[in-house]
Amino acid sequence: MGIHIKGCSKEIRKLCYHRRKTLVQKNSQEQIASKIEEGFTILAQDESIFTADAIFRKKMCVKKGSRPIILVNGSHQKTVIFGALSNDGRQLFRQYDKFDQYCFLDYLKELNRKFGKILIYADRAPQHKSKLIQKYLDDNPDVILDWFPKGSPQFNAVEEVWKQGKYNLLVSQYQPSLSNLKNNIAKYYRTRRFKLDIIKYMQREDG
Repeated sequence: MGIHIKGCSKEIRKLCYHRRKTLVQKNSQEQIASKIEEGFTILAQDESIFTADAIFRKKMCVKKGSRPIILVNGSHQKTVIFGALSNDGRQLFRQYDKFDQYCFLDYLKELNRKFGKILIYADRAPQHKSKLIQKYLDDNPDVILDWFPKGSPQFNAVEEVWKQGKYNLLVSQYQPSLSNLKNNIAKYYRTRRFKLDIIKYMQREDG
């Protein structure tokens, strides 16, 4: 919506949230329904950065009188995961070394190959809105890109995917190298199925 609400009153924050929620519900009830009838698959899409080091939990179960020891490698190397969930329960994850317009373009092509005609909901990152991406969309009418409202990640089911993945892969887990992390991520997202209803997320209440 383009509304800056930090520091606003409680009433204004509620109004801004209501406007965002109404917009998403309108999209999901009208545009999404019409596109499904036209043979499109609806996708929620996002990216996340995974760093090759452990994330510490504030509370841990350890033997009384002992001190917990967690190995870390001190690395700040990163890998970027692109993910999408469909309205019919399918999913597609890919790893890239960085998040730029060229990686996003490659991922769009992967989505198109797997799902066919697609309507993708994503955030408004600059990499999603470049001239390169717009040209691809203009040349490929079977790929439509639309936006989640600004400042409303709770509407995107893929955010829950990242939350679960980082908890299972990074929280108090030793990753000896970036290569090890990449392999673990690939296996995790290849074998795990996320039974999340992306349409319900688009219509969910705050929180």
